[in-house]
Amino acid sequence: MNNKKLSQMLGFALLRTCMAVVVFILMVILYDIISKGIGVISWQFLTQPPKNGMTEGGIFPAIVGTFLVTVFTAVLAVPLGMGCAIYLNEYARDNKLTRLIRMSIRNLSGVPSIVYGLFGVVLFVQLLRLGTCILSAGFTLGLMTLPWTITASEEALKNVPRSYRDGALALGATKWQTIRTNVLPYAVPGMLTGTILGLSRAAGETAPILFTGAAFFLPFLPRSVFDQFMALPYHLYIMSTQHHAIEQVRPIAYATALVLIALVFTMNLFAIVFRYHLRKLKRD
Repeated sequence: MNNKKLSQMLGFALLRTCMAVVVFILMVILYDIISKGIGVISWQFLTQPPKNGMTEGGIFPAIVGTFLVTVFTAVLAVPLGMGCAIYLNEYARDNKLTRLIRMSIRNLSGVPSIVYGLFGVVLFVQLLRLGTCILSAGFTLGLMTLPWTITASEEALKNVPRSYRDGALALGATKWQTIRTNVLPYAVPGMLTGTILGLSRAAGETAPILFTGAAFFLPFLPRSVFDQFMALPYHLYIMSTQHHAIEQVRPIAYATALVLIALVFTMNLFAIVFRYHLRKLKRD
C-alpha cells in the first residue's frame, strides 16, 4: 500500500470517528431527555396552563407564547433580511464599503444572544416605549436572526449561475425583471431554508426574551401584542434552575425540553421538505 492510499484511509477513518462521536453524544442527550420526559407528555399537558405553583398542569401558555413571538420574529427578519441580501448581491457595487458591511453582518451573527437582549431592552422597551411584551421580544429576536437570514439568502443568490442573469439582460429585460423571473425562482428554496433554520434557532433562545417580554408565570394567555407572555425556553430555564421545588418539577422540565426539541425539529424538517419540494418542481 502506497502512502497516498494510507493517508486516504487514515483520513476517512478520522472523519468516521468524528461523525460517530458526534452522533453518539447526540443520541445520549436525546435518550436522556426522551426517557425522562415522554411519560409526562399528554393531551392535558399540552393544552392546560400550569397549576399549583407550576408543579402541576401543562405548558399551553408557553407553547402559544413561543408561537406568537416566532411569528413576529419572522415578520421583521424575513422581508428585511431577504431584501438586504438581494440588494447586496444584485445591486451593490463590490467595493470596500460593501465588503465592510458584509463583514459586519457576519460578525453580528456571532454576537452572544444576551447582548441582543440588552439591546432590545434599550431600543424597543425604553426608547420606543413598547414595554416588555410580545412585540419587543419578537423584534429583538428578529434583529438577532437578521444576520443569519441575510447571509443564507445572499449565499443562495450567489449559487444562481451568472448566465441566467446575462441571458435575460441580453433579451432586453430590466435588472429587476431579471432578478424576479430568472434569479429568485432558483434562489428562493435556499433563502427560505436558511431563514427557517434561523427562526428555529430563535424559537429556542432564552436570553433575548428574558428582559423584553417573557414572564415567569401568567394565569392567562396574552390578549394583545403588548402583553407579556410565557415561552418554552424561559419556562424550561425557570423549571430547571429557579423553581422552589426543582426535584419535584424535574419531570415537567424534561417534558418541556422534549416539546421544545420537537418544535425546533419540526421547523427544520419543514425547511428540508419544503426545499426538496421546490427543487423537484424546478426540475420538472
